[in-house]
Amino acid sequence: MHTANRDNDAAARAASSPLVHDFGLLIKAATRLEQRIDTALRQECEISHTMFEVLIRLCRQQGEEVSQRRLADDLTLTSSGITRLIDRMEGAELVRRVPAPGDRRSVLVESTDRGRTVFLRAAAVHAQVVERYFVAPVAPDDYERLTSSLLEIQKALSDA
Repeated sequence: MHTANRDNDAAARAASSPLVHDFGLLIKAATRLEQRIDTALRQECEISHTMFEVLIRLCRQQGEEVSQRRLADDLTLTSSGITRLIDRMEGAELVRRVPAPGDRRSVLVESTDRGRTVFLRAAAVHAQVVERYFVAPVAPDDYERLTSSLLEIQKALSDA
């Protein structure tokens, strides 16, 4: 029983550590922000946040076509997950699949005119939510440090 008490105390200290707490704040904030964005996009534009992310990727350069595999990698989705998502987006006339030149097995995805129109409206909604919940609550100097720190974390994770 003495060992169990010691393990319980150690577990309680580990669960209450500053690292666990601070990382939990990051995850909760990111998750809640993503939920706010997704809700706003669904209500005002009838698309999900993930669909918006696809449209960002497709609208970045005019006329750009991207393979489903590349989209899956960019969005960290499975092959079947990106297929289902593109099926829904194609059904909503936001994107279309086109054959890849020189490779009959590959399919590229491009934005439709409707997809670009929906994207522009969604980009404005996204910006409003991000401004309200990510930018406005933080002092300008702190915001610059925050984004710089997030970039450094991203780099560290990319190098690993």
